[in-house]
Amino acid sequence: MRVVDLAATPLRELNGALHALAPDTDETRWRVLNPQGKHAVAVGLDRPVTVEIAGHVGYYCAGMNQRATVVVEGNAGVGVAENMMSGLVRVKGDASQAAGATAQGGLLVIEGDASARCGISMKGVDIVVRGSVGPMSAFMAQAGNLVVLGDAGEALGDCLYEARLWVRGKVASLGADCEAKEASAEELEILAGVLAAAGLAETVQLDGFRLYGSARRLYHFHVDNVDAY
Repeated sequence: MRVVDLAATPLRELNGALHALAPDTDETRWRVLNPQGKHAVAVGLDRPVTVEIAGHVGYYCAGMNQRATVVVEGNAGVGVAENMMSGLVRVKGDASQAAGATAQGGLLVIEGDASARCGISMKGVDIVVRGSVGPMSAFMAQAGNLVVLGDAGEALGDCLYEARLWVRGKVASLGADCEAKEASAEELEILAGVLAAAGLAETVQLDGFRLYGSARRLYHFHVDNVDAY
């Protein structure tokens, strides 16, 4: 395992070393000490490496991730795993706003709570939050799964497209065009797969989750609703 101490090494040097890794590198395990809330830690990775960050991070940690596994042993600031394409990002604490924003693939696991707009405009990522999510989560979410083991704040799924929202706790309110759905056997199988990928298959049962999805009323302009637009 290669250890980098950000108290002594500039963050730019760490990210540069990660970006410079050869496709067949044998430096596949990295541990980052003293992140001290720095922004953009381990961004833009495109190799199948594992980066463990021993502490809290600031904005956009693991943004644009491809193929890598990034583990934050603390809390994460705004936009963790923003625009992630593939791989795994796990936050062992809480996450601030816009976790997983615009992410197109991969898996984001937040073991604590997530703040407002978790999964905003998600485009295929799977997000699992073991705690609760704040208001406007999954705003304009287009594809993928948001799985919340706790509660959801106001306006869940506002202007939702085709993402699936699974909530086990209470929902303060639903956003525009978001409604409760009956989960099919195929959809429950998808949920089981997401939980298994997050390491929760043996501890979290499928019963108790409620599925929310798009009512598909906002897909097309309708002249009768012109005053609402």
